[in-house]
Amino acid sequence: MGDGTEIGRVRGLGSAHEGADAWWHHKISAGSNLVLVLWFLISLALLPAYDYATITGWLAQPLAAVPLILLVVSVFYHFHHGLTVVIEDYQHDHTRFVLLVLLKYFTIATATLAIFSILKVAFTATAGAAL
Repeated sequence: MGDGTEIGRVRGLGSAHEGADAWWHHKISAGSNLVLVLWFLISLALLPAYDYATITGWLAQPLAAVPLILLVVSVFYHFHHGLTVVIEDYQHDHTRFVLLVLLKYFTIATATLAIFSILKVAFTATAGAAL
């Protein structure tokens, strides 16, 4: 099965002694992505129309905005983890650190922008409907 000790194989520890923790995180985020994307597609399919008023009205509901924010968090976590593994596996010179930092900042910035956009639509849709 492997070159490690028997207890190492039982605990799932590889040669780096980190175990399968990162693998599980990736699989769990993939599962949450699947559930949340299915929720998103079904929710959109059940809408009566796809015009601006209908979408913003739907997004103003907490039962739509909160899972959509969870979808953004889950997708960006999965994205960040996956690309981190690729960079760590294939980049071996000094640019590795730079790429990992750029990836972290890019992921945080784009996820924050997406969450801000969801919250802006969710909170301003009700104000526009009241006018």
